Amino acid sequence: MMQSLYTSSTGMMAMQTQIDTTANNIANVNTMGYKKSRAEFADLMYKVMTYAGTSTSDTTRSPTGIEVGLGVRPTAINKIFSEGSLKQTDNPLDIAITGKGFIQLQLPNGTQVYTRNGALKVDQNGTLVNSDGYTVVPEIVIPDNAIDVTIGTDGIVSVTQSGQAQATQVGQLSLTTFINPAGLHAMGDNLFVETDSSGQPVQGTPGDNGVGTIRQGFTELSNVQLVVELTDLITGQRAYDANSKVITTSDEMLATVNGLKR
Repeated sequence: MMQSLYTSSTGMMAMQTQIDTTANNIANVNTMGYKKSRAEFADLMYKVMTYAGTSTSDTTRSPTGIEVGLGVRPTAINKIFSEGSLKQTDNPLDIAITGKGFIQLQLPNGTQVYTRNGALKVDQNGTLVNSDGYTVVPEIVIPDNAIDVTIGTDGIVSVTQSGQAQATQVGQLSLTTFINPAGLHAMGDNLFVETDSSGQPVQGTPGDNGVGTIRQGFTELSNVQLVVELTDLITGQRAYDANSKVITTSDEMLATVNGLKR
């Protein structure tokens, strides 16, 4: 059997992975806080027919050898944590992170998760939560008689209550950083969970020691660039077509060999 059939099949599967990744990026082009993914590949092992340096005579050696590649395989789908554009919303509970950092949330089962989506809300108790009702960590409660909420670039949350002229501080948002954010596990819903590869979470004050700052009244959009993704989509499709053409050509060659008569 011709090796090209198996080699090109690995190419088709690899390009399918790239197209699937690109499709997910395009689907989330308007998802707040979404971080695009990039498929990465490596060539497979080689069938060595002649090693480089093999003697070709008493005084000469093969300068290159003969090695035939056996295809390609996906090695990683890497999350790119570059910043997305900011969109002004004028909603006092919307925040965007400029720079490094994640908002920490707590799931009902106590699991700590992290997000870049700063579209915050208050629940029936006045507690700051995300759109799914997961509590922001550290917990911050907005009084029910608050008529104005201010969130500083350093994360300090202050409210102006009815009948009071001075604002009152009710808490401070912190941001969590990781030494390797690309190692976080994406669990959907714009949420990430730490892994052994991401490193331990480090909580910090916005604006201190390289931690990002907070912008009130803005949300961070997806960092997907649609033109780039469409270009990658076309490239992946053409590579997929080329690999399928190799299979067709190999099949035709086998048909020719099988049709030979003595």
